[in-house]
Amino acid sequence: MEEVPKVTETTPSLPPLLERQVRQRQPKVSVLKSKLKQGMTCSVPRVRSTLTGFFPVVRWLPKYKLREYVWGDVMSGLIVGIILVPQAIAYCLLAGVEPIYGLYTSFYANIIYFLMGTSRHVSVGIFSLMSLMVGQVVDREVFLAGFDLNEDSKPSDPDVFNGSMGTNLTAGELHSVELMGLQCGKECYAISIAAALTFLTGVYQVMMAVFRLGFVSVYLSAPMLDGFATGASFTILTVQAKYLLGLKIPRHQGYGTVIVTWISIFANIHKTNLCDLITSAICISILVAGKEIQERYKDRLKIPLPTELVVVAGATLASHFGELNSVYGSSVSGHIPTGFIPPQVPSFGLMSRVALDAIPLAVISFAFTVSLSEMFAKKNGYTVRPNQEMLAIGCCNIIPSFFHCFTTSAALAKTMVKDSTGCQTQVSSLISALVVLLVLLFFAPFFYSLQKCVLACIIIVSLRGALRKFKDVPAKWRASRNDAIVWLVAMSATALISVELGLLVGIVFSMICIIYKTQNPKVSLLGRANNCDLYEDVDEYKNLMPPPRVQVFRFQAPLYFANKDSFLKSLYKAVGVEPFLELTKRRKAEKKAKEISSKQGKANGETNNGEVVIGLVLEFHTIVLDCSAIPFIDSAGMATFNRLVKEYKEIGVSVLLASCNTSVIDTLQKGQFFGKNDKDMSSLLFHTVHTAVLYAKNTHAAAESRSEDSGV
Repeated sequence: MEEVPKVTETTPSLPPLLERQVRQRQPKVSVLKSKLKQGMTCSVPRVRSTLTGFFPVVRWLPKYKLREYVWGDVMSGLIVGIILVPQAIAYCLLAGVEPIYGLYTSFYANIIYFLMGTSRHVSVGIFSLMSLMVGQVVDREVFLAGFDLNEDSKPSDPDVFNGSMGTNLTAGELHSVELMGLQCGKECYAISIAAALTFLTGVYQVMMAVFRLGFVSVYLSAPMLDGFATGASFTILTVQAKYLLGLKIPRHQGYGTVIVTWISIFANIHKTNLCDLITSAICISILVAGKEIQERYKDRLKIPLPTELVVVAGATLASHFGELNSVYGSSVSGHIPTGFIPPQVPSFGLMSRVALDAIPLAVISFAFTVSLSEMFAKKNGYTVRPNQEMLAIGCCNIIPSFFHCFTTSAALAKTMVKDSTGCQTQVSSLISALVVLLVLLFFAPFFYSLQKCVLACIIIVSLRGALRKFKDVPAKWRASRNDAIVWLVAMSATALISVELGLLVGIVFSMICIIYKTQNPKVSLLGRANNCDLYEDVDEYKNLMPPPRVQVFRFQAPLYFANKDSFLKSLYKAVGVEPFLELTKRRKAEKKAKEISSKQGKANGETNNGEVVIGLVLEFHTIVLDCSAIPFIDSAGMATFNRLVKEYKEIGVSVLLASCNTSVIDTLQKGQFFGKNDKDMSSLLFHTVHTAVLYAKNTHAAAESRSEDSGV
């Protein structure tokens, strides 16, 4: 690449030159034609491969090792199913729909993911964050449709159940709207909104899978997602707090839900239902105690404690025989019917109202599902296909939306339970779906007397893990201030503004932090370690010697339009010479010297028309740019290099590039930085810093020798 000077006694042997391989790229038209031809061909093996790729269960189920896998799958499926039932009922409070729809959602999501998922351990179903985001949209649209959010929507008679397409005619609920040609009550309208939102969410996810847009998730950094989840957990806690106290206040619509809700709670604190308050205190105590015992003795306990199921069963019996609803006015779940409601096409008329709301749901649902899939795949030694995971979770939303379900996602807690109880394949999801099916067919009506405050307790206690992350903030701050600030901003925006805006603020702020870091990267002057070719930061390491009359500068960031000015300023500051200012000083000095010479000539009667040249005496003659930490440059970065070479050349300083990667070299070659046909490449570009330093020394020595010879 470069012409290496002759090796002297003091010069170590130089590395051999590197020669780039010549790669012949096929024309884009031929590449496109070949891909289209490959994509349009149809054959039996291709059809079989497509179907098995779309339904991975066809590949692994025939290879199922019955004796080895069945016990772990059955146990984990039963345990997750037992946990799933009370959570499915509880999270409907967040989603703003009736409990039966939570059971439907859990049932269909498990069946579909069993057929289409590539992860062996992920549990897909109702997730608190998804339920919260769905509930906010549902409550907003229900309110805009003219329904009263403050009314208790449960039927007073267990024999009265308003079907999803029926008119709600229970006491106090005479208002209805026309939807798809039929009159629709509050409950019907709520699930219609949720189903339309879920359908669009699934469509977006499938489109992301088809167009290979999974890269979107890379913009959701771990600190941002953690902060977002923690802020959403605080919002969930706030929304559920009214049920703990038995207060009947509507969910706030708009921004500042947390602040406004707490103000409403304290304004109505005198209306607290003592029965609900006492029940909540007892249930939270039992649930927390069960969780603590589970964590403390997890090595001894082979299966998780079914604390939620015990609490639900006990609270339901106490409420039923104590007649807490009729005697103390405690809010209960109401009638949960058995069986299934006939499927129905989601209302396309509602989709325009929720089209934007479905975007964050789609992204968050996909991000959590793929991240959990990859995490447990690495832990258990297998691989997953992210694009198929996106397709699977999309179908887990599209298909169930026809069966009165709402948005689903992978859930961390239930996935961890599956992993810890011996799950081997997605057969466990099938077992969990069968447990939910039994409840749907036989046991659902028994939950009529279950108090809503008990469901709120289950939701709040499940948030312990997310809320505990507040204790990790000092450790985050010590490890990385940037990550800690991103976490705090995402958490605060989500909790104090809204969940959707919190997600947007978190993404934008984390990207701004990255841009800021590239605009203000670490820069350093390098020195040489004793008797070796290693150059490092003189401010970070001891016993380094800067090469005489050569400045070695390192810039640790990509060089592009946003940070080119920062690059120039940091370089000028580091080397102590700004070429424009030095050139200006020289011109002023020349002008002043010329004036003095002219005055002296006039005084002596002489005429001096010659130019006076003032030579600059600098501490260095060459700047070597160590580009090893520059991953790429754009046209603005290349123009910056051109500017440096030109401006420093005017004051007698050479600029050399060292340790450039092939991406940077290609960009410079395309922009003819090395001249026509790369004629100056050997004198500007070097493989290592040491080679560039040696070249600079020998070139300068040769130039001085020629200058002395010409002077003689």
